[in-house]
Amino acid sequence: MGRLIMAVLVLALLGFAALVGYAYVADLSPATGEVKVPVTLHAD
Repeated sequence: MGRLIMAVLVLALLGFAALVGYAYVADLSPATGEVKVPVTLHAD
């Protein structure tokens, strides 16, 4: 049982390290640009 818990902990740590590495290496910045949308106001 101890081996199973240790294996799960090791896999969780490796998964977390992979996620952090991907976040630092990958280009996760959003695309930026100007958006113009006409708005109709109904002021009574």
